[in-house]
Amino acid sequence: MADTLKVGIVGLGHMGRIRAREIARHPAMELIAGSDPNPEAAEAFPGILYSSDYRDVLNAGVDAVFVCTPNRFTPEVTIAALDAGKHVLCEKPPGRSISDINDIVEAEKRNPQCKLKFGFNHRYHAGVQEAKRIIGSGRLGQILWVRGVYGKSGGSGFEESWRNTREVGGGGILLDQGIHMLDLFRFFCGDFVEVKSMVANAYWNVEVEDNAFALLRDEAGRIAMLHSSSTQWKHRFNLEIYLSEGYLSINGLLTSSRSYGEETITVARRQFDEGFATGKPREEVIYFDTDPSWELEANDFADCILEDKPVTSGTSVDALKAMQLVYAIYEADSWPQKADAHPRQPLAVELGTGWTPE
Repeated sequence: MADTLKVGIVGLGHMGRIRAREIARHPAMELIAGSDPNPEAAEAFPGILYSSDYRDVLNAGVDAVFVCTPNRFTPEVTIAALDAGKHVLCEKPPGRSISDINDIVEAEKRNPQCKLKFGFNHRYHAGVQEAKRIIGSGRLGQILWVRGVYGKSGGSGFEESWRNTREVGGGGILLDQGIHMLDLFRFFCGDFVEVKSMVANAYWNVEVEDNAFALLRDEAGRIAMLHSSSTQWKHRFNLEIYLSEGYLSINGLLTSSRSYGEETITVARRQFDEGFATGKPREEVIYFDTDPSWELEANDFADCILEDKPVTSGTSVDALKAMQLVYAIYEADSWPQKADAHPRQPLAVELGTGWTPE
């Protein structure tokens, strides 16, 4: 492998621009080609080969491809890139259905020389990384339960977005945004084996869900609670992890718009000692002023390629199991109501399948 990775981006919209920024910052990556059906998107990328056909990117001499397309097109592009011998970083979700990610996994198996990573960038946020470090230290004991709320307010044009169409998006707020929280549940707890849920369309005039409520039980009997919403009129990200000796609460999420507020983590030990108010332990709040997640994720991807290391975070297994949880939540509440809206499999099979990349 050359010292410099030649990179292409398929999909030059919002996510493509974010990825391009990190490629430009990396000393061993060079963006040389990009594609998007909208020719105006190329104006933000002077000096690269532009085409409306993603196959021209694959034929441009690139070593790696960032797939930043709407969900409908993600599997086709990712599979074509892998079969062309390219390393791939693919945005979440990995398509519209479990069969989509299964097809991608088969392409990965056909091309073991290629690195495949999925964009679950919330794992790289500073608050999540700090929580992982604290839990790993053991000083707060063992995880007892987890609760996550991830919601946004929709807004002007929300109902017309491709993300809210079954044909292009595949699902609603749960598949689009809630999948991040489900991935974090797995990041901290491992696999889940039981799901109960209620899924609803409470407000928006769209054909997919705008709220999902779920309870998940993991292999150790621990329970995680999720609320994923596009009627959270004030944007909110909150992940609480309660342990035998204390608790962590990640609040806020640094984004380009800052609409989720400051990113902090609150840390406390449980206190039963006399002399302290019961239920009011001392808390430490740690503030994070920068968002390193995009840079860390891109660096990890590049390192896996340049050093020929296996992908260990954001793997195809992570993507598959996150999608299985999304569809287990739909299935547990018989959502959506039309039986032919999504391919379905027995729930136990969905939650129990996976494979280990070599």
